[in-house]
Amino acid sequence: MISFRLRLHFLLLACFLLLTGLGQSWAQTKAAPLRNGATTFLTSDSVQLFVQVAGKGTPCVFVHGGPGAGSYSFEKLGGNRLEDQLRMVYLDQRGSGRSASSRRKDYSMARMVQDLEELRQHLGLQKWVVVAHSFGGTIATAYAAKYPERVQGLVLVNSVLNPSASLEAMLQYGTSLLPAAEQPNPNIPMMQRFGMVMGALQQKKLAYQLQYSADSLATRASRAVRAVTANQDFATQVFSGRLPDYGQDYLPFTARLTMSALIIVGQDDRTTGTTPQSFQFPKQQVVTLPGKHYSFLEQPAQFRQTVVSFVQKLPR
Repeated sequence: MISFRLRLHFLLLACFLLLTGLGQSWAQTKAAPLRNGATTFLTSDSVQLFVQVAGKGTPCVFVHGGPGAGSYSFEKLGGNRLEDQLRMVYLDQRGSGRSASSRRKDYSMARMVQDLEELRQHLGLQKWVVVAHSFGGTIATAYAAKYPERVQGLVLVNSVLNPSASLEAMLQYGTSLLPAAEQPNPNIPMMQRFGMVMGALQQKKLAYQLQYSADSLATRASRAVRAVTANQDFATQVFSGRLPDYGQDYLPFTARLTMSALIIVGQDDRTTGTTPQSFQFPKQQVVTLPGKHYSFLEQPAQFRQTVVSFVQKLPR
């Protein structure tokens, strides 16, 4: 949260600009029509974010996972299949992908939610559909809880809403992929075991099995990730343990959110820490697709049909 003293400073600065005729309010100077193409967007705390708009139809903002993965791989491997029917807004979160870092290391959940809301205002949209993958589910759900009137619909794809449960699920599944003799002692601290298991899986070239049904799919995804420069600052902050709000369980929020929600889960996705029964949105549609953690890559036709059909049926 921005301190009272800092808010007062911004208020006084804004008043000075208005009185001297040297500026307008932040909302006025940042207003922009929704046009296709790549652009940058400056947040109210002066962090430059990368945004790509493509397609036509109902506006849908994509909240990527990772943490810190950026939006490019989804755009090229899944989002592009939606663009003939939906207007996709791909945002690289602060400290992620092609976006800049926060000089004050402000990567709190509240700030991520505020970035989304400022982008919506910047694009001049009354409402939009919020689409999230994996870890992005936490941010999307927090945004929907803070600004429910701005969310036309919510699409959670292989989403994590309880990061701690996700980490435990990945550790359990990853351990099961190793021979019994190579599995770490369960009495070792969890994060140490996680590092040991991930290292062993990498050495045996089995790491792809955590989230992909085939090595070829993992290769395609990896190629897309490497195609653009990746900022790792947000990921570093999350994994440092200095951002406790990302350890919160956001599943209880789902029972209180009344917008229509589409939940897409992978039949064999054992890394999210959720099941189809975990979600409690009053107006939800749960669709299970064959495969693991990347449904848009493993089942592209079914993914496209499911998402487009859901969005087209939303009340305008």
